[in-house]
Amino acid sequence: MSLLEALAALFGLANIALIIRRSVWNFPVALVMVSLSGVVLWDARLYSDAALQIFFFIVNILGWVLWARNQGAAGEIMVDRLGLTGQIIWTSSALAAVWGWGWFMAGHTQASFPYWDASVAVLSVCAQILMTRRYIDNWHWWIVINILSIGLYAAKGLYWFTGLYILFLGMAVLGLVEWRRAEARQKGVL
Repeated sequence: MSLLEALAALFGLANIALIIRRSVWNFPVALVMVSLSGVVLWDARLYSDAALQIFFFIVNILGWVLWARNQGAAGEIMVDRLGLTGQIIWTSSALAAVWGWGWFMAGHTQASFPYWDASVAVLSVCAQILMTRRYIDNWHWWIVINILSIGLYAAKGLYWFTGLYILFLGMAVLGLVEWRRAEARQKGVL
């Protein structure tokens, strides 16, 4: 466990807490977190996850802009749902991409756990895009990703990240509940 890994974990906790609250300030915190995480993951030879941090950096800048433009009258971020057709398309596309990326990483790198790592990476890309677009569905994806990540990081001896993803799992459940409440408020149900 390194100091860099611990710092990345602390910024990660702050980031998710801000996302749950639908705060635009989650994005600058995320930029620090993914920068630190990229270094840690590269050193652990989890190349798919390390490359994912570059994607996260770019999409967090985009998300910052999109969220700032989609605030309600009181400054709250409005949420939406993907819908059944969207869910089917996203899930089938993600599964195909996991297989393809895992196959590539297994055949062309010395990556540790190439399919497991690819699963975390590809599903995280999908979940991040869904979160950036303010879809409640992102939380279902993060729940699955967190479960996969807990095992992967434990297998690699990244115990700060393992602990972080255990907390992320609980926070993802809380995020799902809070965003559903926000949706109900938007519809005037609460």
